[in-house]
Amino acid sequence: MTRSATYERKTRETEVRVTIDLDGTGTATVATGIGMLDHLLTSFALHAMFDLELTTIGDLEVDDHHTVEDSALVLGRAIAEALGDRAGIVRFADATVPMDEAVARAVIDAGGRPYAVVDMALTTDRIGGITSQNVPHALEAFAINAGITMHIEASGRNDHHAAEAAFKALAIAMRQAVAIDPRRIGIPSTKGPM
Repeated sequence: MTRSATYERKTRETEVRVTIDLDGTGTATVATGIGMLDHLLTSFALHAMFDLELTTIGDLEVDDHHTVEDSALVLGRAIAEALGDRAGIVRFADATVPMDEAVARAVIDAGGRPYAVVDMALTTDRIGGITSQNVPHALEAFAINAGITMHIEASGRNDHHAAEAAFKALAIAMRQAVAIDPRRIGIPSTKGPM
Protein backbone atom coordinates (compact mmCIF):
# COMPACT_ATOMS: atom_id res chain seq x y z
CA MET A 1 0.00 0.00 0.00
CA THR A 2 1.45 3.33 -1.09
CA ARG A 3 0.71 6.25 1.20
CA SER A 4 2.06 9.09 -0.86
CA ALA A 5 0.56 11.97 -2.80
CA THR A 6 1.40 15.03 -4.84
CA TYR A 7 -0.81 18.07 -4.56
CA GLU A 8 -0.52 21.39 -6.38
CA ARG A 9 -2.32 24.68 -5.98
CA LYS A 10 -1.91 27.80 -8.11
CA THR A 11 -3.56 31.14 -7.42
CA ARG A 12 -2.72 34.75 -8.23
CA GLU A 13 -0.93 34.91 -4.86
CA THR A 14 1.01 31.63 -4.68
CA GLU A 15 2.06 28.54 -6.55
CA VAL A 16 2.62 25.54 -4.26
CA ARG A 17 3.62 21.96 -5.04
CA VAL A 18 3.91 19.24 -2.37
CA THR A 19 4.92 15.61 -2.66
CA ILE A 20 4.67 13.55 0.54
CA ASP A 21 5.38 9.95 1.51
CA LEU A 22 3.98 9.07 4.92
CA ASP A 23 6.18 5.98 5.16
CA GLY A 24 9.47 7.70 4.45
CA THR A 25 12.63 8.35 6.41
CA GLY A 26 12.27 12.06 7.11
CA THR A 27 14.13 13.48 4.13
CA ALA A 28 12.97 16.92 3.05
CA THR A 29 13.57 19.44 0.32
CA VAL A 30 11.72 22.64 1.19
CA ALA A 31 11.94 25.98 -0.62
CA THR A 32 9.39 28.67 0.22
CA GLY A 33 11.51 31.80 0.07
CA ILE A 34 11.17 32.15 3.87
CA GLY A 35 14.09 30.63 5.75
CA MET A 36 12.26 30.15 9.04
CA LEU A 37 9.31 28.45 7.32
CA ASP A 38 11.72 26.14 5.48
CA HIS A 39 13.32 25.33 8.85
CA LEU A 40 9.97 24.54 10.54
CA LEU A 41 8.70 22.37 7.67
CA THR A 42 12.01 20.52 7.32
CA SER A 43 11.95 19.82 11.07
CA PHE A 44 8.33 18.64 10.76
CA ALA A 45 9.25 16.17 8.01
CA LEU A 46 12.31 14.88 9.87
CA HIS A 47 10.46 14.15 13.11
CA ALA A 48 7.31 12.83 11.43
CA MET A 49 9.53 10.60 9.28
CA PHE A 50 7.64 11.80 6.20
CA ASP A 51 9.56 12.31 2.97
CA LEU A 52 8.64 15.80 1.81
CA GLU A 53 9.25 17.92 -1.25
CA LEU A 54 7.62 21.35 -0.98
CA THR A 55 8.15 24.37 -3.20
CA THR A 56 6.28 27.63 -2.94
CA ILE A 57 6.51 30.73 -5.08
CA GLY A 58 4.59 33.42 -3.25
CA ASP A 59 3.93 37.14 -3.32
CA LEU A 60 6.59 37.92 -0.74
CA GLU A 61 6.68 41.49 -2.06
CA VAL A 62 3.32 41.89 -0.30
CA ASP A 63 4.23 40.04 2.91
CA ASP A 64 4.67 36.48 4.17
CA HIS A 65 1.01 35.68 4.88
CA HIS A 66 -0.05 33.99 1.63
CA THR A 67 3.18 32.00 1.34
CA VAL A 68 2.98 30.69 4.91
CA GLU A 69 -0.75 29.94 4.80
CA ASP A 70 -0.77 28.28 1.38
CA SER A 71 2.32 26.17 2.08
CA ALA A 72 0.62 24.75 5.18
CA LEU A 73 -2.72 24.38 3.41
CA VAL A 74 -1.27 22.40 0.50
CA LEU A 75 0.83 20.25 2.85
CA GLY A 76 -2.35 19.40 4.75
CA ARG A 77 -4.23 18.50 1.57
CA ALA A 78 -1.38 16.28 0.36
CA ILE A 79 -1.39 14.43 3.69
CA ALA A 80 -5.17 13.99 3.53
CA GLU A 81 -4.83 12.55 0.03
CA ALA A 82 -2.00 10.23 1.11
CA LEU A 83 -4.10 8.97 4.03
CA GLY A 84 -6.98 8.05 1.73
CA ASP A 85 -9.85 6.49 3.71
CA ARG A 86 -7.55 6.28 6.80
CA ALA A 87 -8.21 2.56 7.20
CA GLY A 88 -5.85 0.82 9.60
CA ILE A 89 -4.29 3.92 11.17
CA VAL A 90 -3.74 4.32 14.91
CA ARG A 91 -5.72 7.60 14.68
CA PHE A 92 -5.09 9.25 18.10
CA ALA A 93 -1.75 10.47 19.42
CA ASP A 94 -0.06 13.13 21.48
CA ALA A 95 3.48 14.35 22.00
CA THR A 96 5.27 16.82 24.25
CA VAL A 97 8.54 18.38 23.11
CA PRO A 98 10.88 20.58 25.14
CA MET A 99 13.33 22.93 23.45
CA ASP A 100 15.54 24.61 26.03
CA GLU A 101 13.19 26.83 28.05
CA ALA A 102 10.22 26.25 25.71
CA VAL A 103 7.78 23.36 25.70
CA ALA A 104 5.03 22.37 23.28
CA ARG A 105 2.31 19.75 23.36
CA ALA A 106 0.31 18.44 20.40
CA VAL A 107 -2.75 16.21 20.69
CA ILE A 108 -4.32 14.99 17.47
CA ASP A 109 -7.07 12.86 16.02
CA ALA A 110 -6.20 11.92 12.42
CA GLY A 111 -9.63 10.40 11.80
CA GLY A 112 -10.91 12.96 9.29
CA ARG A 113 -12.60 15.54 11.53
CA PRO A 114 -11.01 18.96 10.86
CA TYR A 115 -10.65 21.24 13.88
CA ALA A 116 -7.81 23.29 15.33
CA VAL A 117 -7.09 24.87 18.69
CA VAL A 118 -3.72 26.60 18.86
CA ASP A 119 -2.50 28.37 22.00
CA MET A 120 0.97 29.82 21.51
CA ALA A 121 2.33 32.52 23.78
CA LEU A 122 4.46 34.31 21.17
CA THR A 123 5.71 37.73 22.25
CA THR A 124 7.65 39.13 19.29
CA ASP A 125 6.33 40.50 16.01
CA ARG A 126 8.54 38.28 13.86
CA ILE A 127 10.46 35.01 14.02
CA GLY A 128 13.02 35.34 11.27
CA GLY A 129 11.06 35.94 8.07
CA ILE A 130 7.68 34.92 9.50
CA THR A 131 5.21 37.29 11.09
CA SER A 132 4.59 35.65 14.47
CA GLN A 133 0.80 35.57 14.09
CA ASN A 134 1.23 33.49 10.92
CA VAL A 135 2.76 30.58 12.87
CA PRO A 136 -0.48 29.54 14.64
CA HIS A 137 -2.42 30.44 11.49
CA ALA A 138 -0.28 28.01 9.46
CA LEU A 139 -0.90 25.25 11.99
CA GLU A 140 -4.65 25.88 11.78
CA ALA A 141 -4.61 25.82 7.95
CA PHE A 142 -2.63 22.58 8.05
CA ALA A 143 -5.07 20.86 10.45
CA ILE A 144 -8.22 21.88 8.59
CA ASN A 145 -6.86 20.75 5.23
CA ALA A 146 -5.31 17.53 6.56
CA GLY A 147 -8.64 16.59 8.10
CA ILE A 148 -7.32 16.29 11.63
CA THR A 149 -8.42 17.58 14.99
CA MET A 150 -5.40 19.26 16.51
CA HIS A 151 -4.76 20.92 19.86
CA ILE A 152 -1.37 22.61 20.24
CA GLU A 153 -0.01 24.53 23.20
CA ALA A 154 3.44 26.13 23.19
CA SER A 155 5.18 28.52 25.51
CA GLY A 156 8.67 29.74 26.28
CA ARG A 157 10.78 32.87 26.55
CA ASN A 158 12.18 32.42 23.03
CA ASP A 159 9.62 32.49 20.21
CA HIS A 160 11.90 30.56 17.84
CA HIS A 161 12.09 27.74 20.40
CA ALA A 162 8.33 27.76 21.05
CA ALA A 163 7.47 27.64 17.33
CA GLU A 164 10.00 24.92 16.59
CA ALA A 165 8.87 22.84 19.56
CA ALA A 166 5.25 23.14 18.32
CA PHE A 167 6.14 21.84 14.85
CA LYS A 168 8.22 19.01 16.35
CA ALA A 169 5.43 18.00 18.74
CA LEU A 170 2.95 17.99 15.85
CA ALA A 171 5.36 15.90 13.78
CA ILE A 172 5.81 13.25 16.45
CA ALA A 173 2.07 13.06 17.12
CA MET A 174 1.37 12.80 13.38
CA ARG A 175 3.95 10.02 12.97
CA GLN A 176 2.22 8.04 15.72
CA ALA A 177 -1.36 8.76 14.63
CA VAL A 178 -0.94 7.86 10.95
CA ALA A 179 1.08 4.71 11.68
CA ILE A 180 -0.57 1.50 10.55
CA ASP A 181 -1.79 -0.67 13.42
CA PRO A 182 -1.43 -4.27 12.22
CA ARG A 183 -4.31 -5.32 14.49
CA ARG A 184 -6.76 -2.77 13.13
CA ILE A 185 -9.10 -3.79 10.34
CA GLY A 186 -10.88 -1.03 8.46
CA ILE A 187 -11.72 2.52 9.49
CA PRO A 188 -10.87 3.38 13.12
CA SER A 189 -14.37 4.65 13.94
CA THR A 190 -17.61 3.20 15.27
CA LYS A 191 -19.35 5.34 12.59
CA GLY A 192 -17.52 3.70 9.73
CA PRO A 193 -16.34 5.73 6.72
CA MET A 194 -16.71 9.48 7.03
